[in-house]
Amino acid sequence: MYISDRFGDYELLFAGGGEKFERWGDVFLQRPDPQAVWPKADDDTPDHRPKPHAIYHRSDSGGGYWATLEPFPHKWRISYPAVGGDLTFIIEPTGFKHTGLFPEQAVNWDFCGDRIRRRATEGGKTRILNLFAYTGGATMAAAVAGAEEVVHVDASKGMIARAKENMMASGLEQSFIRYIAEDCTRFVEREIRRKRQYDGIIMDPPAYGRGPSGELWKLEDALFGLVGKCCHLLSDQPLFFVLNSYASSLTSLTMENILGLTLRRRLGGFVQSGELGIPASRMNIVLPCGSTARWTPDPCRPEDIPVRGTEN
Repeated sequence: MYISDRFGDYELLFAGGGEKFERWGDVFLQRPDPQAVWPKADDDTPDHRPKPHAIYHRSDSGGGYWATLEPFPHKWRISYPAVGGDLTFIIEPTGFKHTGLFPEQAVNWDFCGDRIRRRATEGGKTRILNLFAYTGGATMAAAVAGAEEVVHVDASKGMIARAKENMMASGLEQSFIRYIAEDCTRFVEREIRRKRQYDGIIMDPPAYGRGPSGELWKLEDALFGLVGKCCHLLSDQPLFFVLNSYASSLTSLTMENILGLTLRRRLGGFVQSGELGIPASRMNIVLPCGSTARWTPDPCRPEDIPVRGTEN
């Protein structure tokens, strides 16, 4: 398991009973989590934890709403000590229980940032492609670590706008970041025709989406082909390929196999995979938060290898 535990402005306090209780800066939020299937801890009660500012309630008709218990800002900022400098993110609860950031991905930001930083200190330059890039956590981590160029691709113009806000908040206006609102598959195909190449690729695709002609895009059916196409975009001296998924049907081993049958078969190298997790500070557990797989041309360092278990 890859554990994200360096996020000082974010804290998971409790998880259980189908919910998680989190601190985002000075704001406490309570929201559903499908992985927290065990009962709530004995001390996870209103008397033993701070009062939440808001609780997310699911709706029978889909989606849901936030019930406000204490006043809190509509938007606020938190920071993360990334490789190369601090990053700032704008947090805003949405009608679909999300906040605009997935803190478990910080462990991948550090992994990519460390490799980019090491090449930069040796005088090397890097170009990074971030597909399905959401609000730009990985994009900014690559930029602050020293990437010469980062290409941020997402089909949602709203997510592109938020990613730009995060970039501005982090003081990265001078970084060369290209924001492209486009279908990722179509973008990759065009880049292949242009013979563009990247030293690192990060991919965090959704379970479902729409293709360039409006056709339904299903992760399990489309992912292998898309990763195979991305092989043609890697440079002669690639640093990494990182693949993430929150779909329960796509395990870390499945993604490891996909990278093995595409990148490793074509380029050699090594593949590691594991679950992403966040430790609960008031409980002796780690909450699973999706899966990731990483391809590198050389063996990962010991600290980059996922922990295969946790002590209880």
